[in-house]
Amino acid sequence: MKNKTILVTGASGQLGNCIRLISDKYKFNFLFKNSKELDITNKEKVVNFFEEHPIDFVINCAAYTNVEQAEKEPEKAFLINAEGTRNIAESCKKNKIVLIHISTDYVFGGKGTKPYLENDIPNPINEYGKSKLKGEEYIRELMDTYFIIRTSWLYSQFGHNFFKTILKKSETEKKLTITTGEIGTPTNANDLANFILAIIKENRKEFGIYHYSNQGQASWYDFAKEIIKVSGKLDNIVLIKTDNYPTFVSRPKFSVLSKVKCERTFILKIGEWKEALQEVYFKYMN
Repeated sequence: MKNKTILVTGASGQLGNCIRLISDKYKFNFLFKNSKELDITNKEKVVNFFEEHPIDFVINCAAYTNVEQAEKEPEKAFLINAEGTRNIAESCKKNKIVLIHISTDYVFGGKGTKPYLENDIPNPINEYGKSKLKGEEYIRELMDTYFIIRTSWLYSQFGHNFFKTILKKSETEKKLTITTGEIGTPTNANDLANFILAIIKENRKEFGIYHYSNQGQASWYDFAKEIIKVSGKLDNIVLIKTDNYPTFVSRPKFSVLSKVKCERTFILKIGEWKEALQEVYFKYMN
């Protein structure tokens, strides 16, 4: 039996890098492609790439993720998150490939008070969320063999993220003002990477939409406080709470995702966000 070939799009992002980090543990042939190597918005190039490479699974990490900038240039966000996703989905369907697509808690409006289920009706309130939802809709219209994985507040030792920003600020600033106005769940991208590759290794067929983040919930203030606590600098920095975050973008006030379906279907235990944070810090940042 030949080894499975896995295409990872958006491979220069933090999730792509987390997958690359553990790729040697698996007997797969990985094709890691960043946006310059494979522009998913160029349909012709996508079609040609799939024709030239026999692929079994696609992990679509390619995305426009700058929430603020998406309000200023929604066309670009939709080009990548919606039309680019459609290009990938069409080629996956044509070539009988399983698609694992990464989506977001921002497809929800954030007016609820209990964790969102997979079948709750999406109601995005910003252009980023709308563009990601449109990508989901294309996949569901075109394909049957897909996993759409919604995640939230992704961070890791790679790239630009809240975790690394707070660590950097804690080295130079004595006071940090952080919002309490949003509640969600920080997610260790390394945990998500392991979950995705387990789906492939076990050749799972329970296709559909799943929510995956670490367990528990926090505000950005809570997350920042825990980051500084783990780094041992809590006594040196004054953390100030604010309800108002200086942004012109509407963001979900509550976007905690329910992981019940995910844990039951795949028989796994998802770790708490504080424990996952400690693992990233002590395993990768020291």
